[in-house]
Amino acid sequence: MVAHEAELPERARGLLMGKTADILLVDERIASGPGCELLQEIRQLRPEIAVVWMTAASTVQRAVEALRFGASDYLVKPFSSEDLGAVLERLAQRVRLDTTSRGLRERLRNGHAMGNLLGQSPEMEKLFRILARVAQSAHPVLILGESGTGKELVARAIHSNGVGAGRPFVPVDCGSLAPTLIESELFGHLKGAFTGAHRPSDGLLAAAGSGTVFLDEIAELPLELQAKLLRALQEKEVRPLGGSHPVPIRARILAATHQDLPLMVEQGKFRRDLYYRLNVVKLHLPPLRDRKEDIPLLAAQFLERNSREMKRSFRLSAETLDFLVQYSWPGNVRELSNAIDRACNLSSDDLITMGDMNTSVIDAWKHANVARRTRVAETLQEPVVETLAEMEKRAILTTLQQVHGDKLLAARLLDIGKTTLYRKLKEYGVRP
Repeated sequence: MVAHEAELPERARGLLMGKTADILLVDERIASGPGCELLQEIRQLRPEIAVVWMTAASTVQRAVEALRFGASDYLVKPFSSEDLGAVLERLAQRVRLDTTSRGLRERLRNGHAMGNLLGQSPEMEKLFRILARVAQSAHPVLILGESGTGKELVARAIHSNGVGAGRPFVPVDCGSLAPTLIESELFGHLKGAFTGAHRPSDGLLAAAGSGTVFLDEIAELPLELQAKLLRALQEKEVRPLGGSHPVPIRARILAATHQDLPLMVEQGKFRRDLYYRLNVVKLHLPPLRDRKEDIPLLAAQFLERNSREMKRSFRLSAETLDFLVQYSWPGNVRELSNAIDRACNLSSDDLITMGDMNTSVIDAWKHANVARRTRVAETLQEPVVETLAEMEKRAILTTLQQVHGDKLLAARLLDIGKTTLYRKLKEYGVRP
């Protein structure tokens, strides 16, 4: 870190024109005239710089005015080195996240994304290269990956970057409909073909035209319907329920599942011939834990989306971002997105901290902290020091055990309110 000093406004202007800076400390003594003219000039010359306004104790109103004219923070003199350090650390976090956000936009321009897919890890760069080639063909594609890895996003990227872009993209969740409904949805039906069929339907395979049909959770399709789907793909036509004449289909087929299809084939739970028909091109999406270098990029994208929708400037604390990169994310990208959405909606501050995260993330963070302290203590051959929060949790759970789960009695013995006890149990993941 390099610091530069200017005693006069003219010198400050010269430095701003010729030097790169992230944070600027401005003493109100060198700012001349009402309305913080120097601050306004700084904002015009270098709007990306975070400005700390330093003011005398008797003119706090001056600091408020400076914030209104664009200062990022202020210090009231005299202040301690700890006060200065806290402000600089807070702004450094903001600068780091702003840099990440700018990097996000740059990567979007430079091809580190396809559609809403985002990543700079070797795994994602390889996936983007394959997608660019696959999108130009009309062959079926089988997309495999854990839940939450973005299989539908991959399907949409293939569609929107291929020859069928601009034509219908029709997603079908094979795991959410009853077998009779799936058959009707896919192949269509005539009026009166079954109870409730008050009007005819072409079916999604035919209605998609020359667009794309995305069969999500294809492994959930019953064996009988697997045979009908195979026949439809082979003959490029479907026969609606209650109908006697086939209807031609031209749509490209993309399928996805989080299950082990080869194993299901061996177990007789999925048709081998349909598997080979769909598996012309196979894509395997890596879990988020295997591409941790993409987490800051994804987090910046989700923060930017929430900031835009809520008209706020959300940012992550350095501690929070560090742990998000360490966390295993069993729910993958979907879990990360939901965690940040929840934090932004519930946080009373624009700075997102670990306290704003959901219970599963907080519990993992607490466990990691305990494990880290244990390792340090073992290294130093010293006993593990229990935190106040851990002592409180142990006291609550021990008392509950001793009174056989009686919440009211436990609250009285602990001398806390019933509402407080229930809130603590929720934090610990214990159901009341």
